[in-house]
Amino acid sequence: MPGGSYARVNGLDMYYERHGQGRPTVLLHGAMGTIESCFAGLLPRLAAGREVIAVEFQAHGHTPDADRPLTYPGLGADVAALVRHLDIAPADIVGYSMGGAVGVEVAVRHPALVRRLVAAGGTSYRPDGMHPEMIEAFAEGPPPDDAFDGTPWQEAYARVAPDAGGWRGLVAKVNDMDTTFTGWTDEEIAAIAAPTLIVVGDADIVRPEHAVEMFRLLGGGVVGDAHPLPPARLAMLPGTTHVGMLDEVDWLASMITRFLDEPD
Repeated sequence: MPGGSYARVNGLDMYYERHGQGRPTVLLHGAMGTIESCFAGLLPRLAAGREVIAVEFQAHGHTPDADRPLTYPGLGADVAALVRHLDIAPADIVGYSMGGAVGVEVAVRHPALVRRLVAAGGTSYRPDGMHPEMIEAFAEGPPPDDAFDGTPWQEAYARVAPDAGGWRGLVAKVNDMDTTFTGWTDEEIAAIAAPTLIVVGDADIVRPEHAVEMFRLLGGGVVGDAHPLPPARLAMLPGTTHVGMLDEVDWLASMITRFLDEPD
């Protein structure tokens, strides 16, 4: 990845990279991830036909931590401030996992900034959208301090973080965010104006029924041969886990580019 830049937004020095040329697309990584660890394969495919602005959230990757918790409203406000700072609104937003949920937050709270939204990899709009074992794991409390040491996520963090010793603090903040997540109401999801593509694996961390429920709230679920297609799209990838979705670059690139290139 080439060198990036920093933008001062909401008291945070947020790191971002710009790749390609064309309509702006903001790319948002998953929890404890970096641009490299989540999008090394997908980013160049997307940047072949558009300008990709890849972001690293507070306490992730190159972006230093701040004296505040990680929350979806806070992360969404940071992304909204960056879009305004770069003067690229309305932008397409593509997020994976936590990044997809942040994209939903931006679409709900800052609708004028979002042209199209892609939420991929286990995005749920309510805590009970997760499989029961995920909910039980959160309820058991934070993982051991060394639970993620030596993983690809920790190693990617260590390569670029301004403070490599901040890893365990990041894990704790992510756990706090997950356990305090309250989601969005049905009315807030139904009011999202941006055409939205939901992508989940059939063995993802979110229940397939929940993804379908969110799809219907967004206007999906019609007989397309008898009615105009709605602005919502749903893709369920076969044999695909939450982490494994990042390896399905061909599927993701083809679906995302087709969706983003549809006429308004």
